[in-house]
Amino acid sequence: MRTRPLLLALTASLLCTPAASALSEFGIEGMGVVSTRADELRATLSADGQRIVWASNRDGGAGGWDLWQATLQDKRWVDPRPLSLNSAADEVDPFLSTDGRWLYFASNRTGGQGGFDLYRAPLAADGHIGAPQRLEGPVNGRQDERSPALADDGRLLFASNRTGGVGGWDLWTAARAGDGFAAPTPMAGINSAADEVDGSWLGGGRAVVFARGTATGARTWVAQCRQGAWGEATLLGLSFNSEDGDTRGALVDASKPAELMISGRARAPRAGGLDLYRMKAPVVGGSDDCR
Repeated sequence: MRTRPLLLALTASLLCTPAASALSEFGIEGMGVVSTRADELRATLSADGQRIVWASNRDGGAGGWDLWQATLQDKRWVDPRPLSLNSAADEVDPFLSTDGRWLYFASNRTGGQGGFDLYRAPLAADGHIGAPQRLEGPVNGRQDERSPALADDGRLLFASNRTGGVGGWDLWTAARAGDGFAAPTPMAGINSAADEVDGSWLGGGRAVVFARGTATGARTWVAQCRQGAWGEATLLGLSFNSEDGDTRGALVDASKPAELMISGRARAPRAGGLDLYRMKAPVVGGSDDCR
């Protein structure tokens, strides 16, 4: 996979019950509301559990791919709506900061530095989303940047096909620097000759869950920090995380850290193409000294 094929693979390729005391291996999220006949990619939840934001290519948006949100009512997701920040281009890969101040995302809208760039939009207490702003500094380059995610200490994790990595797409990290981010570095020990995308943090930054490209799509892996270095990745334990499957976009539910949201194609339950599923988050150990 390379830039355009990856974009096509990423973006064209049980009713929610948050109060449940236990989960089976997986359950589809918001059948008919969040997961539909369209493709749904990468869901992020607010820390209070009252809002879910995800990317979808369903009808009713402003462009090919747009960001949508729904709110929780009587333990069910309701009122799915496209966000006002959507453009005629693509908006994908949302991430809600745990402090509730920002919505991060990627877009190839007019005015960027490269193809896809990373943006953030301010969130008001009443739920209003302000005007998006492109991340300044060295994070955005002339290539593509996707899938932003923040660790507890403010470290930014994202995917890029810029030079300096190992394969076509690699995972990069950037430390917090004031209101922005320092120069990013590739994640040695995780990146390979294949494409690594859709990374996010587990265990407060002690582990990373990410997607690695295959001939048909992607599989999701977990790598843990071991004494300052990223250890060998292992497959996420999920029945449809298979060689012929397509699983990606994993993010921890900020309101329920023991649970993970992931995009994929299970045989059942299934709503459409890429659906959103909820599962138990993998238990990770690791150290916190991988920078």
